Amino acid sequence: MTRRDVDYTWRLAELMAARGLNNTTDLVPLLAERGIALSRPQVYRLVNQRPERVSLQLIAAVCDIFSCSPGDLLTVTAADARHKKAVNASPPNVVTLDRSTRPRRANILDE
Repeated sequence: MTRRDVDYTWRLAELMAARGLNNTTDLVPLLAERGIALSRPQVYRLVNQRPERVSLQLIAAVCDIFSCSPGDLLTVTAADARHKKAVNASPPNVVTLDRSTRPRRANILDE
């Protein structure tokens, strides 16, 4: 079975811009109307950073505000994971060095 890497793109800032909401603070009262109490810094992070954990109630409130579906709020991408190369395998054009010999220290003489 092939392992898959799954990733997502958070698109709340795009939805806000399409609706004409340019300030993140404009979203605070809209969320409060739907029972979601977030501070201004929390809303700023929600809009401008990619959240790792979001409640389903928050997603439902955002979808209600923007009349969209969760699929409009985030875009999911998935791809087959690449096989990692062995750590000790050296590329074919690299020469292995003999670590038992060390270069001699140079002596600098004043003339």
